[in-house]
Amino acid sequence: MKQLFFSCVVVILCGFVAPASAQKSVNPPAEGFKATASDAKAIALADEAMEAMGGRKNWDKTRFITWNFFGNRRLTWDKWTGDVRIDYLKADQTVLLNVNSNTGRVMKNGQELTQPDSVAMYVKQGISAWINDSYWLVMPYKLKDSGVTLKYIGSEKTEDGSAAEKIQLTFDSVGDTPQNKYYVWISPETHLVSQWAYYAKTDNEKAGFVLPWKTYKEYGKVLLSGDRGQRQLTDIQVFSKLPKSVFESFEKPTL
Repeated sequence: MKQLFFSCVVVILCGFVAPASAQKSVNPPAEGFKATASDAKAIALADEAMEAMGGRKNWDKTRFITWNFFGNRRLTWDKWTGDVRIDYLKADQTVLLNVNSNTGRVMKNGQELTQPDSVAMYVKQGISAWINDSYWLVMPYKLKDSGVTLKYIGSEKTEDGSAAEKIQLTFDSVGDTPQNKYYVWISPETHLVSQWAYYAKTDNEKAGFVLPWKTYKEYGKVLLSGDRGQRQLTDIQVFSKLPKSVFESFEKPTL
């Protein structure tokens, strides 16, 4: 379950849907979002989720995010530059990379790797880890990402019995696994994502998992959730500033 990133289009004010001209400026889709193939209702739900999470403007202003992915990896991400630091918590390994240039450096077992093929391999693995791990954390901000098609499925309760509106996400030639499919449940009360389901292939009938999105908290000016029920993303933090050394030095920073 991996996939790439985010954007959106509608503002809801006291039940009023903003006209198309206002929508464009409030939450524009990423270039390559499959707007024509998507359902208007699903797009509207995605935009409501963005607004409930803090709004597009605040999301774009959010720069540094760090989190612990299930005790396996600690990631620190500069959204503005694409710099990512990955500290592997169950191995003596750190990767400093840039997801825009696909370049980076690798420290393994106390030594910086210099062999180009080895460095390229670990950087590629690191980018895949970032794609996967960040999707688990910030998926609601990526509902209108490049290559995404949104379909409205209908009203359907979550596994805990809560009311929700269900949408489907499929992907076209993006990320490591464009054959994936997700269903996302959005609360009509809070407009927040409350559950998701993952399918390894679009034609699979059985989900790889169905997990809740719970316990949203405010970080900076946006909301994030690390509570996936039986799985937990921890140590979530948002910073407006971090020293360059976080992304340049292998020495583990204290954040």
